[in-house]
Amino acid sequence: MKKALQKGFTLIELMIVVAIIGILAAVAIPAYQDYIARSQVSEAVSLLGSGKTPMAEYFADKGAWPSTSSDVMGNTSGKYTGSISIAASNNTAQALTLMAQMRPSGINANITSGTLFLYTTDGGKNWICTSGGGTALSSKFLPGACR
Repeated sequence: MKKALQKGFTLIELMIVVAIIGILAAVAIPAYQDYIARSQVSEAVSLLGSGKTPMAEYFADKGAWPSTSSDVMGNTSGKYTGSISIAASNNTAQALTLMAQMRPSGINANITSGTLFLYTTDGGKNWICTSGGGTALSSKFLPGACR
């Protein structure tokens, strides 16, 4: 007498595998979306950071801040960053605020039109990164230096 060999999976085994995959996807997809948003915000931080030295040199040389960021910065926009501009300056003071505005579309929905600021109060020696303004970015999308 021959014994029948089982071939394939039972319905319960298949249902368990599908449930496990569903649970993993429910956790992984939101985490991945947050990761994408953080990587897009990092472009704005990088562009703002590239303006620190030229701005400080301009102030040290002229004794005043430039009227626009494009006067001293090479790149004032990127794939995810709409623009880098001078948000506030006072030509007699040592304070300057650079603002990065995220694009209004084509990027992660959690950061569209968000603003990121880089400011100094001592003529460009020390810079502080923060979010705020009309459309502040959530702290979970900011790099550690900006939180």
